[in-house]
Amino acid sequence: MTRVIAKKVLAIERDAVSSLIKRIDSNFENVVNAVYKIKGRVIVTGLGKPGFIAQKISATLSSTGTPSLYLHPAEALHGDLGTVTKDDLVLALSNSGETEEIIKILPIVKKIGAKLIAMVGNPKSSLAKNADYVLDVSVKREACPLGLAPTTSTTVMLAMGDALSVALLDKKGFKEKDFAFYHPGGILGKRLILKVGDIMRTGAANPVVRENMSIKRVLLSITKARAGSASVVDSKGRLIGIFTDGDLRRHLEVEPDLISKKVKDAMTKNPTVIKKERLAAEAFAILRSKRIDEIPVVDDKKRPVGLLDVQDLLKAGLV
Repeated sequence: MTRVIAKKVLAIERDAVSSLIKRIDSNFENVVNAVYKIKGRVIVTGLGKPGFIAQKISATLSSTGTPSLYLHPAEALHGDLGTVTKDDLVLALSNSGETEEIIKILPIVKKIGAKLIAMVGNPKSSLAKNADYVLDVSVKREACPLGLAPTTSTTVMLAMGDALSVALLDKKGFKEKDFAFYHPGGILGKRLILKVGDIMRTGAANPVVRENMSIKRVLLSITKARAGSASVVDSKGRLIGIFTDGDLRRHLEVEPDLISKKVKDAMTKNPTVIKKERLAAEAFAILRSKRIDEIPVVDDKKRPVGLLDVQDLLKAGLV
């Protein structure tokens, strides 16, 4: 019985969301254009369950390039209407369109000069009649068997809010790099913004050794730096190889006196490198495809300026 009820709820809400498709018409385009043209912000308001949806819509608008904030209608009646300016646009959510607290702030919104969009379940309501634009989110019934708990009505509000936000995103030419700019703390933001130079090891943490140095001294340098490899350079300071734990193990199997030999005799020649200006995500892709743990970072003259270890990517939250 539980599964039957759950499936019924999902079917009701699916059909309600699908019914919105035919309402995406010239009126919806007018709403998008109105939001696109404002100089200020989109002030989203709603009470109760629609209030929670209003907060989500506001957050989605803000993160996709349309400045927005949520305004609680009850708090608005006690001073918070001061946040609304004539350059703003108010988006009010109400299933009935008769929510008392919202109706009471309408005259003030009009006096301020801000435009008003009503997202309502009743296009003939007081809120709809006083709005400059109306988004019809009416539903045939709530998914709640009692017909009381806001379920289907809030779902379609959320869906319409997403449709509005994404349409604006497209109209503004909002790109991945813009999204990342507003999400610097998230994984996507890091992948699109974080550069190799931001997390690479430098200075004492980046062991750079001469090609004629003994492997014993190279191992001491690696240990001191707490690294997993050392970049090997020629007499002009240009990278010619890398000496890793893997190189040590491979050569120890056939050369018991390895540590007394020169590093150039056991290093990996012409290793994969990367520039510090490249994205850290690109470095991770290289490490994964090459099945290596470290990659030297070089400048235009192929001089090692840093070292990137897979552990650095882990710490940065990219893996």
